Amino acid sequence: MAQLETLEGNKAKLTITVDAETFRKALNDAYKKTAGRYALPGFRKGHAPRKVIETYYGEGVFYEDAFDLCWGPAYDAAVKEHALFVVDRPDVDILSIGENEGVTFVAEVTLKPEVTLGEYKGIAVPKADYTVSDEDVEKALEAEREQQARFVDVDRPAENGDRVLLDYSGSVDGEKFDGGTAEDQTLVLGSNTFIPGFEDQLVGISAGESRDVNVTFPTEYHAEHLAGKAAVFACTVKAVQKKELPEIDDEFIGDISEFETVDAWKADKKAKMQEEKKQQLDQMRENLAIKGACDNATVDIPACMIDRQVEYMLQDIKYRLMGSGLDWNTYLGYLNTTEDKMRETYRPEAEARVKMQLVIDAVAKAENVQPTEEEIEAEIQKYADNGNTDYETFRKTLTDDDLEYMKDRVTVDKTVKLIVDAAVEEEPKAE
Repeated sequence: MAQLETLEGNKAKLTITVDAETFRKALNDAYKKTAGRYALPGFRKGHAPRKVIETYYGEGVFYEDAFDLCWGPAYDAAVKEHALFVVDRPDVDILSIGENEGVTFVAEVTLKPEVTLGEYKGIAVPKADYTVSDEDVEKALEAEREQQARFVDVDRPAENGDRVLLDYSGSVDGEKFDGGTAEDQTLVLGSNTFIPGFEDQLVGISAGESRDVNVTFPTEYHAEHLAGKAAVFACTVKAVQKKELPEIDDEFIGDISEFETVDAWKADKKAKMQEEKKQQLDQMRENLAIKGACDNATVDIPACMIDRQVEYMLQDIKYRLMGSGLDWNTYLGYLNTTEDKMRETYRPEAEARVKMQLVIDAVAKAENVQPTEEEIEAEIQKYADNGNTDYETFRKTLTDDDLEYMKDRVTVDKTVKLIVDAAVEEEPKAE
C-alpha cells in the first residue's frame, strides 16, 4: 500500500512501504549479484557467506543494492494503485530501512497537468477556396518554359535580361579583398544577384569592353569587414548573351513531360495544382483551428515536459544532420550559436507543442473520443503499406506498446478532425 499526498505545481508525494519479506529477498539477490566485489581473508573472492560480509563491512552493506532492486516494482504498483499519470522520473528519498522492518521511502513525482478547456468548437477559419485559375496554369507553363531557356551570343551592348560572361577584381581603398576576384563568371543583368548597383552599371557594355563598377556594400553585409564599405570592381566582359525561350507547342510539351499535347499537360497540371492547394489550405485551416482551441485553454505546464520536448526537437535535428553528413558542432558553428542557446531558442515552440498535445488529450477525454477496431486495423494497414509489408506479416511484429501507440494516433487524428469539422468558416479578409 502507498499513501498519496497531492502537492502544488502538478506534484504529488507517494509514501511507499516495501515489506520485510520482500526486502529480505532483495537483500539475498543483492548479495548474489555483488558478492564478487568483496575479498575477505580465508575466502576466495565472491565466495564469502553473506553474514560474514555483513559482519566485516557492516549490516547495511547490501542495503543500497537491495533497494535498487525493489523500489522500482513498488513504485510502479503505487502509481498504478492511485491511477497517476507521471511525466518525469521521481525524486526518491529513503525514510527508513532495515532487514526486519523493510523499507519505507518517499517518491515525489510530477503529474500530467489538468487542462481547463475553453471554446474548442466554432473556431473561426478562412473559407476554403480550392480554385486554380487558367492564369495560374499559364504561369506554371511559363515557368517550365523559363527553365528550358538557353542563352546565345549577340553582337550588341548588354540589356537587362541578358547574361554576361565576365572577369572582375574588387578592391576597397585600393586593396584587393578575399572573394572579390573571379574569372568566367556568368551574371544575368537585372537578376539582383550581385551587390545593389553592380548590374545596372553593366547595362550597355559590349563583349571585349572593360569598365570600373563603383558600389557600396550594404551595412548588413555578411562579411563584416566589408559592410558599408565603398568598393571598385574592375570588370571585363567576354561575351553578351540573350535569352531565347522555346515555343510552347506540342513538341515542347513532349520534350518536358509524358504528355503529347499542351491541353493534356494543362489539364494534368491544373488537377495537381488544385490538389496541392487543397492540401495547403486544409493544413492551414487545421493549424488555425487547433491553435484557437489551444489559445482558449489554460494549463500550467511542468518545466520537465517542456525540457523533454526541447530535447526531442534537438535530437531530431541531430538525426537529420547525420543523414546529410554534417557534424552537430559544425552546424552550431555555422549558426554562430551554442547548444544551450539553441535550447532557449526552441523553448517557446516546445511549450506550444506540449500544450497542443495536452489540449488535444483533454478534448478527446471531454468528447469521449475512442478508436474503433476498424480504425485501428486501418492504421495498422497504413503502416504495413508504408513499409511495403503485407498486413499479416506486419501485424505479427507489433508489441502491446506498438498497438497502444497506434490507438493513440487514431484518437489524436479523430480529435483533430472533430475540432476542425466544428470550426466556422469565414470569408477571407481582403488584402
